Amino acid sequence: KKTMSKAFKKDDDAEVLPFQNLEKGLVLQETRIFSKGTIETRKCYQLLTKVLFLITKGDVFTTKEATDVFFAVTKLFQSKDVSLRRMVYLVLKELTTVAEDTIIATAILTKDVNSNVDIYKANAIRVLARITDATMLGQLERYMKQAIVDKDPYVSSSALVSGYHLMENSSEIVKRWVSEVQEALNGRTGMVQYHALGLLHKIRQRDRLAIAKLVQSLTQNNSIRSHFAHSLLIRFAVQVMEESPQSTKQNEILYDYLESCLRHKNEIVVYEAARSICNLKNISAKDLTPAITVLQMFLGSPKPTLRFAAVRTLNKVASEHPHAIAGSCSYEMEGLINDANRNVATLAITTLLKVESDGSIDRLMKQIGNFISDISDEFKIVVVDAIRTLALKYRQRHYSIMGFLFSMLREEGGFSYKKSIVETLLEIIREIPESKENGLAHLCEFIEDCEFTPLMTKVLHLLGKEGPQTRTPAKYIR
Repeated sequence: KKTMSKAFKKDDDAEVLPFQNLEKGLVLQETRIFSKGTIETRKCYQLLTKVLFLITKGDVFTTKEATDVFFAVTKLFQSKDVSLRRMVYLVLKELTTVAEDTIIATAILTKDVNSNVDIYKANAIRVLARITDATMLGQLERYMKQAIVDKDPYVSSSALVSGYHLMENSSEIVKRWVSEVQEALNGRTGMVQYHALGLLHKIRQRDRLAIAKLVQSLTQNNSIRSHFAHSLLIRFAVQVMEESPQSTKQNEILYDYLESCLRHKNEIVVYEAARSICNLKNISAKDLTPAITVLQMFLGSPKPTLRFAAVRTLNKVASEHPHAIAGSCSYEMEGLINDANRNVATLAITTLLKVESDGSIDRLMKQIGNFISDISDEFKIVVVDAIRTLALKYRQRHYSIMGFLFSMLREEGGFSYKKSIVETLLEIIREIPESKENGLAHLCEFIEDCEFTPLMTKVLHLLGKEGPQTRTPAKYIR
């Protein structure tokens, strides 16, 4: 009995993948059920899910296969089941990039666009946007304009997003929808506002003056209710500031807007404003202060995403404005060193490495060594970059820093990670002449069992160039 319970427990713990061994050929054969006289809703739904799974997984459908499946699926438009119809639209939308003659389905999709069922209308618009070319769009323009100002937010958002994609090949037609898009932007639904703002910016993207006027009017009239649209507007405001001459009145007004967003009730908007201020070019330490204060508060948030976002932004600021962080955020950063999320802890330590004094280096590097093996290569590279800055800042500590880098070099890791360490060692050797012999000795040991030929070649080149000039060249010969 115990053995059986253990077996069941083991089965329960195993990951269940319902489509693990799914074969495309068998699925294509099963699509014949779409053409049956009576539609079996459950079977058709499951089969459409399989087709979507294969597409998402990356299985390649030939043009003929995609075309056959596309037109077989269109037979399911006879069904009145809402869930099945939604799956039909999803599959058709994914197949349009491969299938041929999809424009034949325009008539049946147009019928759904004129339907009284909003979910049919919205999804039909999304599929039509994929299969329609510039010549056909002119005939459908009336429906698209009506959909943009539709009372149902799902239909309106679908039309706006479709317009965004249609801008790639039919920009002249979409530009005629400005008044409808503007009306949607003035609406009260948050997601519709967000999509309308994105499309309006896309329409006017070639006209810098029009973009500046759009941003200025929206930042002054406080008509934006959606926090997603607010975040998008912040990005557009930064874009206008970067394209304008420094110290203009317009830039001052937009900076005031960014600063006012730091007091917004939504955390997404507050973080976006703080991040944007920190990324502004030629910003003074004084202007950075409000953003850093907000990010400092986020460091103590119970939400891991907010802590991660704040510490990552402060990590970037520390490279250019270390003094702006050194006094204000050090206490909070110290608290994050033991954070359960190792990525947060890594960023906290590397930030402290950039801003702390010489006396804290050994303690921080010891703490990094405790969990360096638990983090991904991406964050290990962040650590290496911080150590590089540290070595060039405190040149007298090059011996211990190079020893720490070499211990990282002996650990498991991919090419990018090892490359960043080797390049850091090479830069230290180049910038600090007294570190040359110690660095060459470490690199000689590294290439004895190095699996990456480009790194081995780079080190051998350096040894051939610098080795003969050292006091005892023979020690570098293995």
